Amino acid sequence: MLYRLLYSLKDIFCGFNIFRYITVRSLLAASTAFLVVLIFTPLFIRWLKECKVGENIRKEYANLYSLQKRKQGIPTMGGVLIVGAITISVLCWADIANRYILLILGSTVWLGILGFIDDYIKFVKQRSLGLTPRFKFIGQVLLGVLLGLFLVFDPQIERTINFPFFKNLIFNLGYFYLIWAVLVVTASSNAVNLTDGLDGLAIGSVIVVAFVYAVLSYLAGNVKFSSYLFIPYFPAGGELAIFCSAIAGAGLGFLWYNCHPADIFMGDSGSLALGGSLGIAALLIKQELLLILVGGVFVLETLSVLLQVISFKTRGKRLFLMSPLHHHFQLKGISESKVIIRFWIMAIIFAMLGLLSLKVR
Repeated sequence: MLYRLLYSLKDIFCGFNIFRYITVRSLLAASTAFLVVLIFTPLFIRWLKECKVGENIRKEYANLYSLQKRKQGIPTMGGVLIVGAITISVLCWADIANRYILLILGSTVWLGILGFIDDYIKFVKQRSLGLTPRFKFIGQVLLGVLLGLFLVFDPQIERTINFPFFKNLIFNLGYFYLIWAVLVVTASSNAVNLTDGLDGLAIGSVIVVAFVYAVLSYLAGNVKFSSYLFIPYFPAGGELAIFCSAIAGAGLGFLWYNCHPADIFMGDSGSLALGGSLGIAALLIKQELLLILVGGVFVLETLSVLLQVISFKTRGKRLFLMSPLHHHFQLKGISESKVIIRFWIMAIIFAMLGLLSLKVR
């Protein structure tokens, strides 16, 4: 823990006292993660090219292939670098004696490894489907169960759901909170995974959501702010703000190379880990339902897939030209860059509505 070392020097020079502040360490965490990704991504891209680990665009959808074929062979598995940068940053600037930091960091690494196995099978072993959906789902559910058991028996965690826009609307789940934890982790993880289909689309949206949850975590960890805004007080929330800031910083560094036209993709090793970590942060600070609003882009993408499947199986017709939703707009002739930027705009609007909910309470 770099911050512990620096803070211990405050008796020698009072300026080192600055490292006790959550806001300072959050900015340092974001900056550290950003620089790690920014500096090492070119080396990682070069190594992936030497290993011939690149995107394999499926040809069974002719219309989509014509729009996506330029991405054939572009290095992927960049999520390994994102998770690595987050880990380094958090270990430097967060209090790793805090069990919730270890919990969320360990869960992120778990999902990152699960995604890495999927990417490895797809891009190194050249099996286009990667892990079977069943195996991937089992890995997510197992994490959700272990996490849920931890939270259910943790005296500092309430087994409740807090409804956005209402200060006193709280529902106690009791031991059913275990099922709720599994649902949140798997849903958030898969939602980001489904959104990761265009250059920078998923990571740009993740940055916005991570920023909002960094703010929410900071507020939840401050007894005065949490009381004033009628949000559950969670003493460890401040350290979670550092974690969320590291996600935002690593995401910005990756977006530098992932923006259209992308030089690298993050793959499942990034999307599963980032989505799951945001879901876990939401669980810890009791803002799970607000994630539906703040992460509205991910919700729309997931709903488009579900509605497409339901419509085709019940009516024999498709609602969209293709799902997830971003491919529908692509096939309607809207340029990829325009689709991406419009989805980013939507992500920012959803984020602002989420923050607005704090005052509406």
